[in-house]
Amino acid sequence: MTRALDALRGKLSTRAALASVALALTLLIAKSWAAWATDSTAMLGSLADTALDLVASLATLAGVRIAAQPADHDHRFGHGKAEALVALGQVVLIAVSAIGIAWRAIDRLIHGGTTAEMGIGIGVSLFAIAATFALLAFQKRVIASTGSIAIRTDNVHYKSDLMLNSAVIAALLLDQWLGISGADAAFGIAIALWLLFGAWRASGEAVNQLMDREWPEQERATFLAAAAEYPELAGLHDLRTRTSGTHHFAQFHVWVPADWTVREAHDCMDNIEEQLQQRFPGTEILIHLDPEGHTDRETMLSSDLTESSG
Repeated sequence: MTRALDALRGKLSTRAALASVALALTLLIAKSWAAWATDSTAMLGSLADTALDLVASLATLAGVRIAAQPADHDHRFGHGKAEALVALGQVVLIAVSAIGIAWRAIDRLIHGGTTAEMGIGIGVSLFAIAATFALLAFQKRVIASTGSIAIRTDNVHYKSDLMLNSAVIAALLLDQWLGISGADAAFGIAIALWLLFGAWRASGEAVNQLMDREWPEQERATFLAAAAEYPELAGLHDLRTRTSGTHHFAQFHVWVPADWTVREAHDCMDNIEEQLQQRFPGTEILIHLDPEGHTDRETMLSSDLTESSG
């Protein structure tokens, strides 16, 4: 069941990545024409961002396909961290794009410059906004089904594209209709700052996965509340959790009566593992048995279950 679910998630993530590649390629062609026709710094910045979108989307496609591969002899925990690596690569590309846009905008503020062909720039930007909305809606459904960090990072980037394309429209209107000198360059700088902020924000989850950070407190509490429904897990302690791509891992120790046979304890915990995995799809659960009252180290996390149920 877990393998079939992983395959379905991989297929959905791949489709979302392919849609992202298709949109980026289409917008790259349209914005190249618009940037040449308008000579707008804001449009040029939008073009540069779209070019990096294409590279990032191709990397995302490769990442989700690798992450979807099942565990093998050399990767016993699967390939899920490929998504986190791709997400970090996207962050770097977003930051490079922002620096390039800011450089161009500052140069225009210093040396001046004008825009042209406002209609083309606005038309292409409106088309980009409509197409991006469609992609974001599709990505949102995929993220809800898969939890893919690579698609989520791609989604964050494309959300910033909505603001970027809107800024291009505003820059052209202010520059040509109202004759406000420097409006185009000012918007270019604002776009660059927004992209840098988005890159910083998007990097957090990728780093957390690569560092095997514990699940968010709410997710841990939900898992512990489910575990508390099984009397056999009353002695649950030392819960450790992590996430790799779309795959989750939870392992913990549990005290069992000292007079249980190995087979009794094994069969009981195997049954509970199966039930918990059905309740938490995509989660690999590993239970370590301890004789009742036994501790492996001084610092235990036995308070987790008590605090959750309390």
